[in-house]
Amino acid sequence: MKRFALAAVIILLGIGGLTIASQRSASAMAGAAGKWVESLTPDQKAQATFAFDSEERLRWHFIPNEMHPRKGLTVKQMTEPQRALAHALLKTGLSARGYLTATAIMELEKVLVVTEGEARRFPRDHEAYFFSVFGTPGDKAAWGWRLEGHHISVRFDVVGGAMTASSPAFFGSNPAEVRTDVPGAAPKGTRVLGFEEDAGRALLDSLDETQRTTAIILPVAPTDIVTMIVPKIEPLTPVGIKATALTKPQRQKLMDIVDAYSGLAAPDVAAERMDRIKKAGLDNITFAWAGETAKGKKHYYRVQGPTFLIEYDNTQNDGNHVHSVWRDFNGDWGADLLRQHLKSQPH
Repeated sequence: MKRFALAAVIILLGIGGLTIASQRSASAMAGAAGKWVESLTPDQKAQATFAFDSEERLRWHFIPNEMHPRKGLTVKQMTEPQRALAHALLKTGLSARGYLTATAIMELEKVLVVTEGEARRFPRDHEAYFFSVFGTPGDKAAWGWRLEGHHISVRFDVVGGAMTASSPAFFGSNPAEVRTDVPGAAPKGTRVLGFEEDAGRALLDSLDETQRTTAIILPVAPTDIVTMIVPKIEPLTPVGIKATALTKPQRQKLMDIVDAYSGLAAPDVAAERMDRIKKAGLDNITFAWAGETAKGKKHYYRVQGPTFLIEYDNTQNDGNHVHSVWRDFNGDWGADLLRQHLKSQPH
């Protein structure tokens, strides 16, 4: 009985810790978003703010603005103090690594200006990224915010003043590896999403031939992430190799991939993600690879569990252009949290 009681206390402490952490993150987001909105002029506010239940909150893409016109307020349209407040808001949703990843992706637009030259299809602009707020920051029912532009689409929905949702979350990188010195831009050799590629490749390289036969699902990689921007996703098949078919060190490499993506979010948000994954069962996570296995060649991988999906694709520009995404099967745009909130609150 004593052991049982001790286990119960530990579990309750863990749940309480997550709740407190979630409230802390939600409070930080509300404070930062409120300060940013308050700094805007009436015209800027009209561009940057939307009702929480507006269709705009569910609209997203990762392609250039010219192909997918976006709403919100761009960094270019802000004053320096407003930019500082916008970046402070971004830091409340992302970890230090996540923030550096997002800002590095923006900086890659400078590389494309030079490397694509006059032949480029789209004007490249590292300040053409849109911030938006949905609802009223701090609203006890629900509110949210978003950053979006070429190769970045992240959003955070806060429900009930504490519970935070953070998907879909997209990060892309063009080029995947900077192969030209561009003054004032990312130096040659920069791999903004190299951590994500290396994590997937580390697991692949650790598999024996029998395991590879199961894990490699296609000899040719798909030309993009399979789910693209569908509003509601379902588990993908074939599923590849299950965690139960991996050795203990290989299972750790599998979790390293999950952490590579989960860890882009702020620590509190990432902890909530990992808690949901563990509750659904780590044994049910699968890894699948498609395409060539040599570095520099076109490749794709996915990690899928009962509650989430990670996709990584590097096929465009002859294998030097990455798209990656985190999706929650029932939690995109806070859908699960909203359902829970409506059930628990009188309306």
